Amino acid sequence: MNLILVAIYSYLLGSIPFGLLLTKIFLKKDIRKIGSGNIGTTNVLRTGKKSLAIATLILDLLKGYLSIIITLTFFENLISYSALICFIGHIFPIWLKFKGGKGVATYLGVILAFSYKFFLIFGISWLVLSFLFRYASLSSIVTSLIIFIYSYFLNNSFSLILFIFFIFILYTHRENIVRLKNSKESKIKL
Repeated sequence: MNLILVAIYSYLLGSIPFGLLLTKIFLKKDIRKIGSGNIGTTNVLRTGKKSLAIATLILDLLKGYLSIIITLTFFENLISYSALICFIGHIFPIWLKFKGGKGVATYLGVILAFSYKFFLIFGISWLVLSFLFRYASLSSIVTSLIIFIYSYFLNNSFSLILFIFFIFILYTHRENIVRLKNSKESKIKL
């Protein structure tokens, strides 16, 4: 019964499409018809509204964070399960015919709940890579790999789930990887 309850609230939290909701409310536009068509932070940034991109980042991050905090409070042994289901909810939301975001901000919320050190390492690494190369996708992929490797060498109990997240992030960025290989990936302006 606990597995079902955790799956329901974790998935529903993860599936809230904040990027879409914010752009519809404040810009009267459908983010799925702008830029890459993705509902996440990077595409919201492409609208030129940094404040909406920051709000999307924070709200998507909070989905992952709250899912873990709720689970820690009531079902401590199901933390990794909750994290994965919330993450899947963001990537495959039922409300959007299972076409959601790439999962990076929700992943960031999960790692904040797991360890503030992982969160800081992710944030600093992502910013450094983004300033150096100007590719959000590359920064997200490499940084999620860094977090997994770091957790693995620390023999952290979350290493397996962080590896699974890395695989999902590779999957959600598969089109970006092709564009990076072909030098056609859009750069970001920070």
